[in-house]
Amino acid sequence: MIPSHAPFDPNQRTIISALIPTLTPEQKAWLSGFLAASQGGAVAAPAAASKPLTVLYGTESGNCESLADKVAKEAKKKGFKVAMKNLADISVKDILKFEHVALIVSTWGDGEPPEGAVSFHKEFMTADLDLKGLKFSVLALGDTSYDKFCQTGKDFDTRLAALGAERIADRVDCDVDFDDAYGTWKESLFAALGTTASAAAPAIDLEGFAPTVEYGRKNPFPAEVLDNQLINGEGSAKETIHLELDLEGSGLGYEAGDALAVVPVNSDGVVTAFLAASGLSGTEQVEVKGEDMCDLKEALTYKLDITGLSRAVAKKYFALSKSDELGEIVSDKNKSEFKNWSWGREVVDLLELFPVQKLGAQALVSVLRKLPPRLYSIASSPKAHPGEVHLTVAAVRYEGHGKARKGVASCYIADEAKSGEKVQVYVHKNKNFRLPVDTDKPVIMVGPGTGIAPFRAFIEERGETSAKGDTWLFFGDQRYTYDFLYQLELQDHLKSGALTKLDVAFSRDQPEKVYVQNKMHEQGEEIYKWLEAGAYFYVCGDAERMAKDVNTALIDIVAKHGGKSADDAAAYIDALKKDKRYQRDVY
Repeated sequence: MIPSHAPFDPNQRTIISALIPTLTPEQKAWLSGFLAASQGGAVAAPAAASKPLTVLYGTESGNCESLADKVAKEAKKKGFKVAMKNLADISVKDILKFEHVALIVSTWGDGEPPEGAVSFHKEFMTADLDLKGLKFSVLALGDTSYDKFCQTGKDFDTRLAALGAERIADRVDCDVDFDDAYGTWKESLFAALGTTASAAAPAIDLEGFAPTVEYGRKNPFPAEVLDNQLINGEGSAKETIHLELDLEGSGLGYEAGDALAVVPVNSDGVVTAFLAASGLSGTEQVEVKGEDMCDLKEALTYKLDITGLSRAVAKKYFALSKSDELGEIVSDKNKSEFKNWSWGREVVDLLELFPVQKLGAQALVSVLRKLPPRLYSIASSPKAHPGEVHLTVAAVRYEGHGKARKGVASCYIADEAKSGEKVQVYVHKNKNFRLPVDTDKPVIMVGPGTGIAPFRAFIEERGETSAKGDTWLFFGDQRYTYDFLYQLELQDHLKSGALTKLDVAFSRDQPEKVYVQNKMHEQGEEIYKWLEAGAYFYVCGDAERMAKDVNTALIDIVAKHGGKSADDAAAYIDALKKDKRYQRDVY
């Protein structure tokens, strides 16, 4: 409601109060700018020349694009002439045109650039350029559980300086919880850039009048579980969960191809074992960075990652334990050995193997990082399931060094997220994984195991929109009898025409292993025909092996059936990627 002291008569307050909640963010932004420009009854005069700023980003999951957008919007408000560009869409020589660059880039996996930035990164690292006169700053996103933390950002930062560019604000490296580090970097960046020729007129902020709560990354929505089903057959070696959540009242919207972030909870058993190993009661008061004081057990349950054993965590713990043996394990000369040593171990193993006498609760908290949300590819179309969101989750359970281990989020979903319970979630947009806008275009999808999740959404979406383009799915798993996920649904889609072709590979149903890439080779001539007809090609699932094997198979298919050399076939695939016709959602 508009407050009574606002300079409006009662009738105006009633009209405005009714209007504001109905406006979209875009409408609010337009109206805010319109009012700002129209103060005094005249349109503002054109701004004087502004300082140029190019915001570059390279992203895998969308975080860097989101942060780049924030920087660009704030820079515009400060009067800068802003251009925002994806590294996937520019050439290395384009950087010669820029004067001031803010580069935001993530590291994917263990030191690799994000998919869209691979070509630019490779060429830029060897390019012979004179960048004297260019001013820059780098924000690097990464994950401290990987040894080559923020490596791509470090590569760009070093190379820019080596080519003569001037670093005007130090690079900042961000872990998965990046808000504070991003804020620090942004302040340094704008302080270094200084003022502009003309800042925009102050806009009237309408957001404060919105009466509804906004849910998102900083304020997850408590979604009620509508259904939780095991969708493997009895006798399967796998445990795959189909989860349905209620989004009614959340204001959260999504598109086919987006991901859902689940904020997990550490299980009681894991927390109890952790406390026992630490020698602490759990009632001690601790402070988690950016959070209010709470007791240790609450922090270990809801706020801290108490399982992921990275080298960064082990090095922090070594500073407390002073163990010579642990010091040797985490030393820089033993990076590869640490990877082998830590496999199948968790943080609790550090506490048990290298105990610290009178370990303080706050000291222990300082070793741990915040519990990160887990992103899952959404397995539903909002058109087919309005007000709901579905996930396909593989529960991770295994033995490690004589102990039963389990995935934090996947087993939280499998064991705790039963019907009627609440799960904290928010939508994570993935603009780099989208169906073609032209529904007449054919699509080919490769998604073994839980990689089928976004393709269930795509097929539903194609059905709901009566897409005319053909739709082809390659699915694989271990056994036909137990592991044919969504089999009945897929058969129904084949009958309705939402799915045109279905090829399946079940690796354990015969002596020789058969995978989706083998089925691709069998259908190679047809795949190439589809690509030549403008088909979009999608892959979802394991990045380490499957996605690489599928990529190799695709290059081989193009070479064989297109009569191309290996280099020309690889260039053909690169062109598909640049045209957004080859998209991957891999993990």
